[in-house]
Amino acid sequence: MFLSSVFVAASLWIGGAAAGFGLKVSGNSFIVDTNAGLVFTVDSKSGDITSMKYNGIEAQGTGKHSHISSGIGASCDWYQGGNSNNYLVITCTTDTLVQYYVGRYNDPAIHMYTYTTAEPSIGELRFIARINKTNLPNGYAVSEMEHGTAIEGSDVFNVNGQTHSKFYSSRQFIDDQVHGVSGKNIAAWMIMPGTAYEASSGGPFMRDINNQGSVDEELYFYMNSGHTQTEDFRQGGHGPYALWFTSGSTPSTFDTTFWDSLPNIKGIVTQGNRGRLTGKATGFPSADANQLVIGWSNANNQYWVRADSSGKYTSPYMKPGTYTMTLYRQELAIGTQSVTVSGGNTGTSNIASSEKTPNYIWKIGDHDGTPRGFLNADKIETMHPSDSRMSSWGPITFTVGDSVGKFPMAIFKAVGDLTIKSTLTSSQIGARTLEIATTLAFADGRPQVKVNNWTSKAPGAPNQPSSRGVTRGTWRGNNIVYTYDIPAGTLVAGSNTITLSVISGSSGDAFLSPNVVLDSVGLY
Repeated sequence: MFLSSVFVAASLWIGGAAAGFGLKVSGNSFIVDTNAGLVFTVDSKSGDITSMKYNGIEAQGTGKHSHISSGIGASCDWYQGGNSNNYLVITCTTDTLVQYYVGRYNDPAIHMYTYTTAEPSIGELRFIARINKTNLPNGYAVSEMEHGTAIEGSDVFNVNGQTHSKFYSSRQFIDDQVHGVSGKNIAAWMIMPGTAYEASSGGPFMRDINNQGSVDEELYFYMNSGHTQTEDFRQGGHGPYALWFTSGSTPSTFDTTFWDSLPNIKGIVTQGNRGRLTGKATGFPSADANQLVIGWSNANNQYWVRADSSGKYTSPYMKPGTYTMTLYRQELAIGTQSVTVSGGNTGTSNIASSEKTPNYIWKIGDHDGTPRGFLNADKIETMHPSDSRMSSWGPITFTVGDSVGKFPMAIFKAVGDLTIKSTLTSSQIGARTLEIATTLAFADGRPQVKVNNWTSKAPGAPNQPSSRGVTRGTWRGNNIVYTYDIPAGTLVAGSNTITLSVISGSSGDAFLSPNVVLDSVGLY
């Protein structure tokens, strides 16, 4: 039997599976007791969470409420149902978005699911839990911005001599299932299990904000944003996900299949109506056996899984449809094919690498879709390029044979050129090709090359995200490889000088000038 809030008098408790579990309507407030130490309140006229008490400790922040986007102004209703009436479901509806909150008997959690037909008109598609900083003060040190001074926009700050940003709390989606903040005898955790990211955008290596410390400790689940976005936004069902409370320990992910039995949840496709794929990746170097990721994507959904060291994989449960299946070595796509997933079935799809490796005379870095190993790459995800802990960005002169740790991960138009010195034998000269692999660029930055006295043509503007990247702690964009045909007579036996410059029709100061993130540079 479903009980609607329309028929429940104010201040009346509706009981559930056991004493203590239930929902109370008090004015505009839906107050849910999970019988697990958590009591949370949803404003029925806005869809905001206004209180979250765990074992009597208030977790809701003192500033704004917790909500989807920046608040959706929804109208909410509720019902109780499920196995033994174990679920209290609050549905908050607007013209383009439905937010579901579920109190589950004996779970200290606010279970959630978001269904969209368009991006929010205000704010971004994210759930933001504004957590009481007095009671839960421990967030991510790199994203603590209180008492800081803004040095870039309103999101990068100097705090006691170090650069902090909410962007520096991010982790790649493939590795981001649980993150949280804590205090004495209480911790709050955002959990995104299984296929929670299936209607998000950006792929397995996308990074987005997890935490910001300011007036409140802000805890996020980002679904879509404009933060170095590499593909169009997806709409539909986002989640399920949960805000889970403990006394301090980190929870594991949880089984979301209980959502399959809840009625009238828009966008839910049950596990029984989903399909899976199994198979094996082949053709990759044995040294990369522990670096393989397989992804599936189409206009509506995205999925991914790590393959084992032999290349074998089993996909998540996916919605039926036709997908582009991609094999990645680290973050570099090395094979693609089209596959179809059928509901209720497990199919087989093997995939082979199509990567071709030139016979390099010399090569700097591993072409793997990342700048890992290069100068400052180990710091860029949690620091601004201007941070005093960074090594100097240049201008830099690098001699082939030096440690790759001296080679800069990025070059900036306003900072200076990158010079590469190499010594060639007479058998290595003549007409050659210089290859520059990049992962991201800003403000139409792209590399132009001067080899001794010869200057390359200017490459066209790249297809890269339009937003900031490196200063927001990410190198993830669209991997682009530039090749330059060096004419015979340019290279000489002995010492050669190659200069890489960033060109663009745009300009900017220092690290906000046009820039390029480097993956590898090779001569063949």
